[in-house]
Amino acid sequence: MRKSDTTLIDPADVVAALGLLSRLPLRVDMEKAQARGARAAWAYPVAGACLGALTALIISIALWIGISPVVAAGLALITITMMTGAMHEDGLADSFDGLWGGWDREKRLAIMKDSQIGTYGVLALVLSIGLRWMALATIVAAEFHWPALIAIGAVSRAAMVPVMAALPHARPDGLSRHVGRPPAQVAWIALSLAFMICLLALGVITIWIVLVGFVVTSIWAATARQKIGGQTGDILGATQQMNELALLILMTSL
Repeated sequence: MRKSDTTLIDPADVVAALGLLSRLPLRVDMEKAQARGARAAWAYPVAGACLGALTALIISIALWIGISPVVAAGLALITITMMTGAMHEDGLADSFDGLWGGWDREKRLAIMKDSQIGTYGVLALVLSIGLRWMALATIVAAEFHWPALIAIGAVSRAAMVPVMAALPHARPDGLSRHVGRPPAQVAWIALSLAFMICLLALGVITIWIVLVGFVVTSIWAATARQKIGGQTGDILGATQQMNELALLILMTSL
């Protein structure tokens, strides 16, 4: 196994990020990806923008063949869930089950690790998917899905990086521990890239995206620190989902 790679930016990180955050059939140099670890997290917003663009493409094809905006939005949600392996949705459900189903830190972490899903997790998934579907259908009907999904894909995944950097690992194992914690400069690069992608896609609306993303991420990170003392892979997945939901809702008002 090669030594840890301390290069700040490596173009191969984009493929590694897509390999980690999706189930796309990509050829990833696993040895190099493991050596890079959390330093590759700067590429998360790029991977998110790519996934957002693929989702927008599915919607455009559906509209082109005559499918209604509501159904096209539903098909898009199915597609992105399949592309990502529902890993972020799983994190959302596990986080809500654990953080609100346990009475102390140890019990919360045990519930989050359990593969069974409870009432809090079911409610989180049903409400989240329902609201995402309605918001996305509104955006599709306004023919604004390309810029919106590219920007939201980038910002929602960039939001995971400062949480990774700011919070310690809550448990000694798991995906988050395996990937590691990125240096602060990696988090700033990820946020800067997300900002630039958002600015190119949405223009002045970006200021609202940044504000809402900051508030949602800050509240969620503070909740995770207070309840389990740090972050896990589930917490990071929930970070992405909550940002995506909040930003989709925001876009319906803008």
